[in-house]
Amino acid sequence: MFQDETAPLNQYFSLPKVELHRHLEGSLRLSTMLDIAKNHGVTIPVSMLNLSGLVQVQDKDPMTFTNFLDKFKTLRLFYKSPDVIHRVTREAVEDAAKDNCRYLELRFTPVALSRAEGFPLHDVMDWVISSAQEEAKKHKMKVGLIASVNRHESPELAEQVAWLAVEHMKHGLLALDLAGNEAEFKTDGFRGIFKEARQSGLRITIHAGEWGPAENVRDAIENLGAERIGHGVRVLESESVTALARERGMVFEVCVTSNFQSGVVESLELHPLPRMLDAGLKVTVNTDDPSVSRITLAHEYQHVCEDLNIPMDVLKSCVLNAAKASFLPENEKTELIDSLKKELKI
Repeated sequence: MFQDETAPLNQYFSLPKVELHRHLEGSLRLSTMLDIAKNHGVTIPVSMLNLSGLVQVQDKDPMTFTNFLDKFKTLRLFYKSPDVIHRVTREAVEDAAKDNCRYLELRFTPVALSRAEGFPLHDVMDWVISSAQEEAKKHKMKVGLIASVNRHESPELAEQVAWLAVEHMKHGLLALDLAGNEAEFKTDGFRGIFKEARQSGLRITIHAGEWGPAENVRDAIENLGAERIGHGVRVLESESVTALARERGMVFEVCVTSNFQSGVVESLELHPLPRMLDAGLKVTVNTDDPSVSRITLAHEYQHVCEDLNIPMDVLKSCVLNAAKASFLPENEKTELIDSLKKELKI
């Protein structure tokens, strides 16, 4: 599923990792998709190579938002049974464990997972949570779950997911996320839902400042109660929003390869992550959709150090930032931070 590992990648692979921004729907293995197609009659190309072109960004592809999102049109065909959803969840956690990830916050979109076969949203959430936790235990790592809703879908649907998420808090669901097309859809209809979700104890992370302007980051902070920002790389377009994010200690879940592949930045080398650090913003490094992007978190760490010239000690501080910004209960968070400090020798 991923690029070949090379000797220089080993130093990044060996680092203990924390990931705050990984979508389950963008984490499916190619081999698993072929199995599902065979067993459930999904009509797709029979070869791994041809399937890869439909569900993964290729070097020859146009690096645009449209091309990136097109991959998910095919991916949505695969959620054909409870067993499939259990399997893809277990494998997403296993892949993170193989990448030396100590803590993963895995976000999933219940509506997307339920739609192919009309599964009840409540059941979908049960399946993802139980499988993620079982697999995490097997690999002696921690996994937190985040339920995601889309801006381009109805607030009524988001409200259903939010209340189900509150119900599932006792089973390890930690947070609510707003994703989807921020360029064309406003957040007005979602503000009350996110306010009530936060009052009920759910933590809040919001996709903003990726395909929309810096003002969307302000909107996420002031009107949606964001504690973290998904992507947020356009925050630097406004000095006042940058200042607000810095003053609030806002944490940015930055996804370098994804931002290049979806056309947010023109090249990996021009990614604004170094300037975000220079502006005093708290930055974390994440994959977004590792299968779609054909990467691991080790690849992202390598890009950050070698393409963006970020020193290793700064990367290590980003890993620690991620642990500190996690939505874990305080006692578990302290334990994670202490163990990372020892491993990272900082």
